[in-house]
Amino acid sequence: MESSSTFRLSPLIRITLLSLYVALTTPLPFLAQVTQAPVPPTLLWVGIAIGLIALYAALSERVIVDDREIQVTYPKWVPRFFRKGWSLPWVEIKSLKPRTTGQGGLVYYFLSQDGKAYLLPMRIVGFARLVQIVQEKTGIDTADVYPLAQPWMYVILLGFTFLLLLVDVWTIATAVAGVT
Repeated sequence: MESSSTFRLSPLIRITLLSLYVALTTPLPFLAQVTQAPVPPTLLWVGIAIGLIALYAALSERVIVDDREIQVTYPKWVPRFFRKGWSLPWVEIKSLKPRTTGQGGLVYYFLSQDGKAYLLPMRIVGFARLVQIVQEKTGIDTADVYPLAQPWMYVILLGFTFLLLLVDVWTIATAVAGVT
């Protein structure tokens, strides 16, 4: 019998990033109307809606592991040209290589037998369990593999996002009051 586990993106990360997007973009149509910008507010609303759908699609990533492989997938409604996903049989994984990010963080890539690199998803619920499964299935030592960002970082970002949303309420109220 084949066992399978699914790991999804952390709700804290998803809520934080979606909230930040809303906080950063919602005032724009109101400000465009008040300042009589050349871009109509309706066009901004359409762009914001498309961007929100695209962000939600990117945040709908799932990692599925079973006895044969690890795969990163997206729901069927996400176009493949936008987010393709990947799968890699356990037997094809040669090593797990760390790489430093531009911000000084550390990410890990699976290296396959044919030399291709696949990013290890690090913002999922149950990351420690996923890493344990990777070690069991590949024999690669994962003792030093940790998530890229700790939850407290997203809690702080979420707190500042809520503060930004409060400023947005004031900005929108001021813009609407100035229009009438």
